[in-house]
Amino acid sequence: MKILVATKNQHKLREIKHILGIPVKACGLQVREDGKTFEMNAIKKARAVARKYKEIAIADDSGLMVDCLKGKPGVRSARYASPPTPPNLCCKLLKAMKNCRNRRAKFVCVIALAYPNGQIKTFRGEVKGKIIEEMRGKHGFGYDPVFVPNGYKKTFAEMSSAFKNRISHRARALKMLKSYLRARSSAG
Repeated sequence: MKILVATKNQHKLREIKHILGIPVKACGLQVREDGKTFEMNAIKKARAVARKYKEIAIADDSGLMVDCLKGKPGVRSARYASPPTPPNLCCKLLKAMKNCRNRRAKFVCVIALAYPNGQIKTFRGEVKGKIIEEMRGKHGFGYDPVFVPNGYKKTFAEMSSAFKNRISHRARALKMLKSYLRARSSAG
């Protein structure tokens, strides 16, 4: 089995290939992410790739949801600040949260699996945690320097990539996808 991945991001592609353990190929088809949910955006991208190339495709959409900001930045996480560098994203987020006592947040990743016949299946991974008041760490990207997952003292940006990739929202969604693919292939 080979799967097309709707991404141009080589880091994401390596992570997907490592976790799934099957051949994957990047497909950088441009699809406008204008859905109101992570599911809508992931489905839109995966469906477009599966239809165009007539092969099985996956796509993800992910972001940060902050309780005191009523779920924002949410599906606009990557476009919350411009340019979307970690310092810009984190500074804008921290400024928006300066009067918030509730620091709870979660990272969400939805992976859509699309078949050329139009069949769709989605897998959602979440990591709950909190937003700290200053940036810490040099690894990762996006909001990693201000997010501490529940049960840990370090931010995602203070963790090694290998460790973060074992507990991340994307890793959780990919593991569900992997289990689904295994069950389907053994069923025949």
